[in-house]
Amino acid sequence: PYLFTLVYVITCYKNPFSVTGAPGQCPDLCHCHSDLLHVICFNVKLKKIPRVSETTQLLNLQRNNLGNIPTGAFSDSKGLISLHMQNCQLREIGSQAFKGLTKLAYLYLSNNEITTIKPGAFEDLTGLTYLYLDGNQITELAKGLFSPMINLFILQLNNNRLRELRPGTFTGAKDLRWLHMANNTLTTLQPGSLDEVENLAILHLDGNRMATYPIAAMSKLRVVEELTLSRNPMKTLPDLAFQSFGRYMERLYLDNMGLEKFSDGAFTGVTAIKSLYLDNNRLRTLPRSLEYGTLTNLTLFNNPWTCSCSLAPLKKWMDTTRIRTDALCASPAQQKGRQVRDSSAFSSCRPKQKKNRGKTKGTRQ
Repeated sequence: PYLFTLVYVITCYKNPFSVTGAPGQCPDLCHCHSDLLHVICFNVKLKKIPRVSETTQLLNLQRNNLGNIPTGAFSDSKGLISLHMQNCQLREIGSQAFKGLTKLAYLYLSNNEITTIKPGAFEDLTGLTYLYLDGNQITELAKGLFSPMINLFILQLNNNRLRELRPGTFTGAKDLRWLHMANNTLTTLQPGSLDEVENLAILHLDGNRMATYPIAAMSKLRVVEELTLSRNPMKTLPDLAFQSFGRYMERLYLDNMGLEKFSDGAFTGVTAIKSLYLDNNRLRTLPRSLEYGTLTNLTLFNNPWTCSCSLAPLKKWMDTTRIRTDALCASPAQQKGRQVRDSSAFSSCRPKQKKNRGKTKGTRQ
């Protein structure tokens, strides 16, 4: 979408003309493509949202001081497909602010001062696929706020002040695939809060304040490929933490958490993981349920590893891969400071015995 915008910004500046007046004319101070399909009002000190033609498809209002989006602000702009309002000092989005914009696919509201989104603010946005609300001051999301957005694909909520997610938050947004909520103040995801978006593929929750893994909310997810939990103060991860989407998860970020241990069954059902980030924690060992066969990237540095037979599966994987993973033994004392892959602590460890499924009664010659 950003490349899409850039192409048209360049085009508009190659063919600019300005005409003040009502819809059907290029707004004063703005630059327009010759057929008014694209209207660029970038950083021209606008105080109000200009009226543009119903034929306009792209409207760029970035870096103006607009304050709020009142009801019906775009009632004359029903042909809009892409609307850019980043860095406009917006504080409030009024009810029915985007009324009539059924064709809108891209809505950028990043880096404003939005604290309030009135109920019904997103009414009529049935065609929206990309919504960017990152870099604002949003503390809560009203139940059903996104319900008109039956085609929403990406939702950006990074760098806000969200404290919790409640059931019904994403009602209607059943096709949401990418949900970014990094760098908020989330302490909990209530059970049921992700039920309506069970098809999420990418979920970013890093940089929040969750001390407990929200297993009840996460267990409804089915196809998560990338999950980031970095920089949440979780000390432990429970059994079956990722089981509901373990067949699909390829990238898992658990770094910089103060993580001390996994329950032995934490990775039960995880069969496709390629990248696992565990650096900068307080881990001493890894759970038996972790399978190494699919890993192509594993970070382990800055953890106080105990080089004993519990880490033998990790050592075996290190011996059979070209990946150079930095992991130092912290104990026992005679191994302290040595790389796990070079440690002699595993020489007497017995390989895991396969279960005997019963003796064969006879052999065929």
